[in-house]
Amino acid sequence: MGPAREAGVVRYLQERVLTKAHLEATAALPAAIPTWTIAVRAAESKKATDIKVLDLTGITSFADYFVLCSGSNQRQIQAIADEVTLQLKHQASELPMSLEGYEQGEWVLADYGDMLVHVFSVKARAYYDLERLWRNAKPVEIPPE
Repeated sequence: MGPAREAGVVRYLQERVLTKAHLEATAALPAAIPTWTIAVRAAESKKATDIKVLDLTGITSFADYFVLCSGSNQRQIQAIADEVTLQLKHQASELPMSLEGYEQGEWVLADYGDMLVHVFSVKARAYYDLERLWRNAKPVEIPPE
């Protein structure tokens, strides 16, 4: 290895000493939007009703958040599920690990790992009543747009 290749090498006891610190404040990075917020906004854009977010942190190990919403018919339920998937893909680079119930359109479940999105028909939501089942979960206040 010749002297030309050793130019960038710093040997022991030859380190450079910084004489001045750069004291200017660094620009704050924008806070990341929580994925549940993206899912809620996507559902709202497709006119989902009765949207709720439950915080399951510390209650269960398989998810931190449930996003629950309702659609009035099979097509709307599928449209809500499609929009949630699309917006999470574009804004958070997240795809569901699994998607269940899409073809039937009564209850679509999208699993994003730390978040589960449930899109129900009104009848299925009343029947399964996840809010009662997970009543120990903390409801999350959805901020206005």
